[in-house]
Amino acid sequence: EYQLEAAFLHECSRRGARQQAYSPIVGGGNNATVLHYVDNTDKLESKDLVLIDAGCELDYYASDITRTFPVGGTFSKPQAQLYQLVLDAQLAAIRQVKPGNAYNAPHKAAVRTLTRGLVRLGLLKGQLARLIREEKYKRFFMHGTGHWLGMDVHDVGDYKIDGHWRQLEPGMVLTIEPGLYIPLGSKGVAKKWQGIGIRIEDDILVTKTGHEVLSADAPKTITDIEAIMKT
Repeated sequence: EYQLEAAFLHECSRRGARQQAYSPIVGGGNNATVLHYVDNTDKLESKDLVLIDAGCELDYYASDITRTFPVGGTFSKPQAQLYQLVLDAQLAAIRQVKPGNAYNAPHKAAVRTLTRGLVRLGLLKGQLARLIREEKYKRFFMHGTGHWLGMDVHDVGDYKIDGHWRQLEPGMVLTIEPGLYIPLGSKGVAKKWQGIGIRIEDDILVTKTGHEVLSADAPKTITDIEAIMKT
């Protein structure tokens, strides 16, 4: 894990970004299910995924990007199923980033997509509306879908005004970062799903007509990631 961290730090510094916005998270296997894992000391195993949440600072602005890779170069079927679900949720959330939408609109879209997918995969049972209302998804997705981003990685700014979700406006920048986390030993969960942690995070600018994905050059589809791992 620390060797991947070192490679990331080297590349940032080589390109002129000598400061990090926060301590990089490099979690392989079950470590990826720990939200703020920063030890970065364990050996990576070829059968596992590795989650890298890292971002440099450049010209006083922070970045915050997460990608999840198969250590051995290829996703297993269960890994691919969960990964695609997280990616679908992220894309659904990103579509909600546009002027006039409430700040929590992306989160609601991500939660709905993830919950529906967890039911389809057998990880949750019940009616979609009730599962969302009772927040049953929080067993596997326990954090928000994003935060403000700017001169700090968790930048200043209200999320609600007078008790109402703030409306998105052109010029705002936020992260979109749904995930799924299924630790080893999870009761009632098939073993094939255990020890898998996945998060996909991009930095999004609200524009006059919609949004721009500032981190779009970082590949995130299964096909593109597996292709990169072969090079």
